[in-house]
Amino acid sequence: MANEQALLLVDGFNLLSRGYFATSYNRPIEKLERNEEGLYVNGLRVFIQKLFKLVTDYSISHCIVTWDVPREEALRRKTFPDYKLTRNELPEPLIQQYQQCVKTLSHIGIEQLKVPPYEADDIIGAISAKWEAETSGPCYIYSNDKDLFQLLTSRTTQIVAKKQTEVLFDEASFKASYGLSPTQWVDVKALVGDTSDNIPGCPGIGEKTALPLIAAYGSIESLYQQIDTIQPPLKRAQKKLLAGQASTQLSKKLSAIICDIPELRHYSINDAVLSLNRGEVDKELSRLAIRVKLADELAFIS
Repeated sequence: MANEQALLLVDGFNLLSRGYFATSYNRPIEKLERNEEGLYVNGLRVFIQKLFKLVTDYSISHCIVTWDVPREEALRRKTFPDYKLTRNELPEPLIQQYQQCVKTLSHIGIEQLKVPPYEADDIIGAISAKWEAETSGPCYIYSNDKDLFQLLTSRTTQIVAKKQTEVLFDEASFKASYGLSPTQWVDVKALVGDTSDNIPGCPGIGEKTALPLIAAYGSIESLYQQIDTIQPPLKRAQKKLLAGQASTQLSKKLSAIICDIPELRHYSINDAVLSLNRGEVDKELSRLAIRVKLADELAFIS
């Protein structure tokens, strides 16, 4: 077990769905991997193997897998009925593997959190803030969702998967890459929007324009307060900004991660301590026909 406490927060469906689609691309459903019980395991295999590798690589002492509520139940849907409305229905093998993943993690002792009507991003935001307030160790977020950049600090790092590697973003590396503080990322998102979530943003404004606007004015609130005096070369965006003001303000509200969840205010970080039963882990992974190299330093209780 690690000498220093370290928390891993996993955006569960982000990892599971990426694993599923990466291993099912151009393959008919009948060709997807199954175990002897007939359970689909192609995405689940990627999920479990990656989870244990992260725990080992980053000397994790605490781990939580976070899950979204169904999109129709999301709090943001009440604010904006079209939120995530453009997303396709999930393939049945992926739904089955999500259900099996929840059961497997519960069986082997990995903490999971799902808090209706909040989304996984919100849970990650609330728990990372609690972790920083109550401990002195690092927090690692595993997700390819750039929305989570707004949570980065000197102690909270996001691990983003690339083709053959991973990129780590903390507060310093984010500033070096984008020229902004992580807290300003939500203002960039307010202008750019998000097609995957159907967040409109400001029509006609892309990231190349949004970044210097927020760097110059600090926030969308400050930007709109000074919109009449905006100077070249940013002045070319003025008409678009005025036409899209309501959409931009709505988009910031939709993009902001909720870090104060009443149901999690009294959550005990101790519930996230890794305490795995080696026999149960081996038995479950064998049943699923998933091979994982389990490091000796993992926090097994037996």
